[in-house]
Amino acid sequence: MMGFEQKIDTAIGASALEWWREAGVDTLIDEAPRNWLAAEHAPAPVRAAPAARTAASAPPALAYPDTLAAFETWRLSDAAPEARWPGVRIGTQGEAKGGLMVLLEMPERDDTPDRLLGGAPGALFDRMLTAIGQSRTSIYLAPMAVVRPISGRIPADAEPPLATLIRAQLRLAAPKALLILGNAASRALVGTDVARARGHLHVINHEGGKASVTAVTSFHPRFLLERPAAKAEAWKDLQLLIGGLL
Repeated sequence: MMGFEQKIDTAIGASALEWWREAGVDTLIDEAPRNWLAAEHAPAPVRAAPAARTAASAPPALAYPDTLAAFETWRLSDAAPEARWPGVRIGTQGEAKGGLMVLLEMPERDDTPDRLLGGAPGALFDRMLTAIGQSRTSIYLAPMAVVRPISGRIPADAEPPLATLIRAQLRLAAPKALLILGNAASRALVGTDVARARGHLHVINHEGGKASVTAVTSFHPRFLLERPAAKAEAWKDLQLLIGGLL
Protein backbone atom coordinates (compact mmCIF):
# COMPACT_ATOMS: atom_id res chain seq x y z
CA MET A 1 0.00 0.00 0.00
CA MET A 2 1.12 3.52 -0.66
CA GLY A 3 2.69 5.15 2.43
CA PHE A 4 1.63 8.50 3.84
CA GLU A 5 4.76 10.29 2.60
CA GLN A 6 4.36 8.76 -0.86
CA LYS A 7 0.76 9.98 -0.98
CA ILE A 8 1.92 13.48 -0.07
CA ASP A 9 4.59 13.37 -2.81
CA THR A 10 1.97 12.20 -5.33
CA ALA A 11 -0.39 15.03 -4.37
CA ILE A 12 2.37 17.63 -4.58
CA GLY A 13 3.51 16.31 -7.93
CA ALA A 14 -0.01 16.33 -9.37
CA SER A 15 -0.58 19.87 -8.14
CA ALA A 16 2.72 21.07 -9.65
CA LEU A 17 1.99 19.47 -13.02
CA GLU A 18 -1.47 21.02 -13.09
CA TRP A 19 -0.01 24.45 -12.23
CA TRP A 20 2.50 24.25 -15.09
CA ARG A 21 -0.26 23.15 -17.49
CA GLU A 22 -2.37 26.18 -16.51
CA ALA A 23 0.73 28.35 -17.04
CA GLY A 24 0.93 27.15 -20.65
CA VAL A 25 3.93 24.80 -20.41
CA ASP A 26 3.15 21.89 -22.73
CA THR A 27 6.60 20.77 -23.97
CA LEU A 28 9.49 19.00 -22.23
CA ILE A 29 13.10 19.88 -23.11
CA ASP A 30 16.33 17.92 -22.65
CA GLU A 31 18.64 18.51 -19.71
CA ALA A 32 21.68 18.54 -22.03
CA PRO A 33 22.50 21.82 -23.87
CA ARG A 34 21.27 22.01 -27.42
CA ASN A 35 21.91 24.42 -30.30
CA TRP A 36 18.38 25.39 -31.28
CA LEU A 37 19.68 27.54 -34.18
CA ALA A 38 21.43 24.66 -35.92
CA ALA A 39 19.72 23.31 -39.01
CA GLU A 40 18.13 19.95 -38.57
CA HIS A 41 17.84 17.27 -41.21
CA ALA A 42 14.60 15.59 -40.47
CA PRO A 43 14.04 12.17 -42.00
CA ALA A 44 11.42 11.91 -44.70
CA PRO A 45 8.03 11.22 -43.21
CA VAL A 46 6.80 7.68 -43.48
CA ARG A 47 3.22 7.41 -44.62
CA ALA A 48 1.46 4.98 -42.36
CA ALA A 49 -1.25 2.75 -43.63
CA PRO A 50 -4.70 3.97 -42.57
CA ALA A 51 -6.05 2.14 -39.56
CA ALA A 52 -9.08 0.02 -40.12
CA ARG A 53 -12.23 1.62 -38.77
CA THR A 54 -14.16 -1.00 -36.91
CA ALA A 55 -16.83 -0.97 -34.29
CA ALA A 56 -14.35 -2.44 -31.82
CA SER A 57 -11.92 0.49 -32.21
CA ALA A 58 -14.56 3.13 -31.48
CA PRO A 59 -15.04 4.13 -27.82
CA PRO A 60 -18.24 2.69 -26.38
CA ALA A 61 -21.07 5.18 -25.88
CA LEU A 62 -22.24 5.57 -22.32
CA ALA A 63 -25.81 4.49 -21.71
CA TYR A 64 -27.40 7.01 -19.37
CA PRO A 65 -30.34 6.08 -17.14
CA ASP A 66 -33.59 7.60 -18.30
CA THR A 67 -34.80 8.89 -14.92
CA LEU A 68 -33.23 11.53 -12.71
CA ALA A 69 -33.10 9.32 -9.62
CA ALA A 70 -31.43 6.50 -11.54
CA PHE A 71 -28.99 8.96 -13.13
CA GLU A 72 -27.96 10.33 -9.72
CA THR A 73 -27.32 6.79 -8.49
CA TRP A 74 -25.34 5.97 -11.64
CA ARG A 75 -23.12 9.05 -11.19
CA LEU A 76 -21.93 7.64 -7.86
CA SER A 77 -21.34 4.15 -9.21
CA ASP A 78 -18.18 2.50 -10.51
CA ALA A 79 -19.39 3.23 -14.06
CA ALA A 80 -18.89 6.99 -13.66
CA PRO A 81 -15.83 8.65 -15.28
CA GLU A 82 -14.45 9.66 -11.86
CA ALA A 83 -14.77 6.18 -10.39
CA ARG A 84 -10.98 5.68 -10.49
CA TRP A 85 -10.22 9.01 -8.81
CA PRO A 86 -9.22 8.65 -5.14
CA GLY A 87 -11.56 10.36 -2.73
CA VAL A 88 -15.13 10.46 -1.49
CA ARG A 89 -17.90 10.57 -4.07
CA ILE A 90 -20.45 13.30 -3.35
CA GLY A 91 -23.46 13.65 -5.60
CA THR A 92 -26.36 15.97 -6.18
CA GLN A 93 -28.33 17.42 -3.28
CA GLY A 94 -31.67 19.21 -3.06
CA GLU A 95 -34.80 19.02 -5.20
CA ALA A 96 -35.02 19.59 -8.95
CA LYS A 97 -38.70 20.55 -8.78
CA GLY A 98 -37.81 23.96 -7.33
CA GLY A 99 -36.72 25.13 -10.78
CA LEU A 100 -33.24 26.48 -9.95
CA MET A 101 -30.19 24.28 -10.54
CA VAL A 102 -26.80 25.39 -9.22
CA LEU A 103 -23.74 23.79 -10.80
CA LEU A 104 -20.43 23.56 -8.93
CA GLU A 105 -17.08 22.39 -10.21
CA MET A 106 -16.45 19.70 -7.58
CA PRO A 107 -16.82 19.00 -3.86
CA GLU A 108 -14.76 21.08 -1.47
CA ARG A 109 -11.90 19.46 0.44
CA ASP A 110 -13.89 19.03 3.66
CA ASP A 111 -17.28 18.23 2.13
CA THR A 112 -19.17 15.11 3.20
CA PRO A 113 -21.77 12.98 1.40
CA ASP A 114 -24.54 14.75 3.33
CA ARG A 115 -23.15 18.28 2.90
CA LEU A 116 -21.97 19.55 -0.48
CA LEU A 117 -20.24 22.94 -0.35
CA GLY A 118 -19.65 23.23 3.39
CA GLY A 119 -17.35 25.27 5.60
CA ALA A 120 -16.81 28.99 5.05
CA PRO A 121 -17.61 28.84 1.28
CA GLY A 122 -20.86 27.07 2.13
CA ALA A 123 -21.81 29.67 4.73
CA LEU A 124 -21.31 32.43 2.14
CA PHE A 125 -23.26 30.41 -0.41
CA ASP A 126 -26.18 30.13 2.03
CA ARG A 127 -26.20 33.92 2.45
CA MET A 128 -26.19 34.33 -1.34
CA LEU A 129 -29.21 32.05 -1.62
CA THR A 130 -31.05 33.94 1.13
CA ALA A 131 -30.43 37.21 -0.71
CA ILE A 132 -32.42 35.93 -3.72
CA GLY A 133 -35.14 34.24 -1.69
CA GLN A 134 -33.78 30.71 -2.02
CA SER A 135 -32.34 28.04 0.27
CA ARG A 136 -30.67 24.67 -0.03
CA THR A 137 -34.06 23.00 0.22
CA SER A 138 -35.43 24.92 -2.76
CA ILE A 139 -32.55 24.41 -5.21
CA TYR A 140 -30.95 21.52 -7.04
CA LEU A 141 -27.23 21.57 -6.18
CA ALA A 142 -24.98 19.48 -8.44
CA PRO A 143 -21.21 19.04 -8.81
CA MET A 144 -19.76 18.63 -12.28
CA ALA A 145 -17.25 16.11 -10.88
CA VAL A 146 -18.49 13.98 -7.98
CA VAL A 147 -14.91 13.42 -6.71
CA ARG A 148 -12.45 16.20 -5.90
CA PRO A 149 -9.16 15.67 -7.80
CA ILE A 150 -5.98 15.56 -5.72
CA SER A 151 -4.76 18.74 -7.42
CA GLY A 152 -7.98 20.60 -6.60
CA ARG A 153 -8.57 21.23 -10.33
CA ILE A 154 -10.48 19.20 -12.88
CA PRO A 155 -8.07 17.94 -15.56
CA ALA A 156 -8.62 19.60 -18.92
CA ASP A 157 -9.20 16.28 -20.68
CA ALA A 158 -11.94 15.42 -18.17
CA GLU A 159 -13.98 18.57 -18.80
CA PRO A 160 -15.62 17.49 -22.13
CA PRO A 161 -16.97 14.13 -20.90
CA LEU A 162 -18.15 15.70 -17.66
CA ALA A 163 -19.88 18.44 -19.66
CA THR A 164 -21.69 15.74 -21.62
CA LEU A 165 -22.92 14.21 -18.37
CA ILE A 166 -24.12 17.57 -17.07
CA ARG A 167 -26.12 18.13 -20.24
CA ALA A 168 -27.72 14.72 -19.75
CA GLN A 169 -28.53 15.69 -16.17
CA LEU A 170 -30.02 18.98 -17.35
CA ARG A 171 -32.29 17.06 -19.69
CA LEU A 172 -33.58 14.90 -16.84
CA ALA A 173 -33.81 17.65 -14.20
CA ALA A 174 -35.34 20.21 -16.62
CA PRO A 175 -34.62 23.28 -14.45
CA LYS A 176 -36.09 26.68 -15.25
CA ALA A 177 -32.75 28.39 -14.61
CA LEU A 178 -29.12 27.41 -14.10
CA LEU A 179 -26.51 29.19 -11.98
CA ILE A 180 -22.95 28.14 -12.91
CA LEU A 181 -20.26 28.74 -10.27
CA GLY A 182 -16.55 28.42 -11.07
CA ASN A 183 -14.26 28.45 -14.10
CA ALA A 184 -14.23 24.74 -14.92
CA ALA A 185 -18.04 24.55 -14.92
CA SER A 186 -18.24 27.75 -16.97
CA ARG A 187 -15.76 26.45 -19.56
CA ALA A 188 -17.59 23.15 -19.83
CA LEU A 189 -21.02 24.62 -20.58
CA VAL A 190 -20.41 28.17 -21.81
CA GLY A 191 -17.00 27.74 -23.41
CA THR A 192 -15.10 30.40 -21.48
CA ASP A 193 -14.04 31.40 -17.97
CA VAL A 194 -16.31 33.22 -15.54
CA ALA A 195 -14.54 36.57 -16.05
CA ARG A 196 -15.59 36.60 -19.71
CA ALA A 197 -18.91 34.78 -19.39
CA ARG A 198 -20.49 36.63 -16.47
CA GLY A 199 -22.86 39.54 -16.91
CA HIS A 200 -24.83 37.85 -19.71
CA LEU A 201 -27.61 35.31 -20.08
CA HIS A 202 -26.47 32.10 -21.80
CA VAL A 203 -28.69 29.51 -23.47
CA ILE A 204 -27.45 25.97 -22.80
CA ASN A 205 -28.81 23.43 -25.27
CA HIS A 206 -29.40 19.85 -24.24
CA GLU A 207 -31.39 16.84 -25.41
CA GLY A 208 -29.85 17.13 -28.86
CA GLY A 209 -30.80 20.79 -29.19
CA LYS A 210 -34.51 20.07 -28.66
CA ALA A 211 -34.51 21.72 -25.22
CA SER A 212 -32.49 24.40 -23.47
CA VAL A 213 -32.03 26.24 -20.19
CA THR A 214 -30.98 29.84 -19.63
CA ALA A 215 -27.91 30.19 -17.42
CA VAL A 216 -25.96 32.81 -15.48
CA THR A 217 -22.30 32.33 -14.58
CA SER A 218 -20.65 33.77 -11.47
CA PHE A 219 -17.71 33.42 -9.12
CA HIS A 220 -17.41 30.44 -6.81
CA PRO A 221 -17.91 31.36 -3.11
CA ARG A 222 -14.35 30.17 -2.45
CA PHE A 223 -13.07 32.82 -4.88
CA LEU A 224 -15.23 35.47 -3.21
CA LEU A 225 -13.67 34.69 0.17
CA GLU A 226 -10.21 35.12 -1.35
CA ARG A 227 -11.19 38.33 -3.18
CA PRO A 228 -13.99 40.09 -1.26
CA ALA A 229 -14.00 42.98 -3.75
CA ALA A 230 -15.62 40.61 -6.28
CA LYS A 231 -18.73 40.22 -4.11
CA ALA A 232 -20.26 43.32 -5.70
CA GLU A 233 -19.95 41.71 -9.14
CA ALA A 234 -21.38 38.45 -7.82
CA TRP A 235 -24.40 40.35 -6.48
CA LYS A 236 -24.99 41.77 -9.97
CA ASP A 237 -24.96 38.21 -11.31
CA LEU A 238 -27.56 37.16 -8.76
CA GLN A 239 -29.73 40.13 -9.69
CA LEU A 240 -29.45 39.10 -13.33
CA LEU A 241 -30.54 35.61 -12.33
CA ILE A 242 -33.63 36.66 -10.38
CA GLY A 243 -34.52 39.50 -12.76
CA GLY A 244 -34.44 37.52 -15.95
CA LEU A 245 -35.16 33.97 -14.92
CA LEU A 246 -36.86 33.47 -11.54
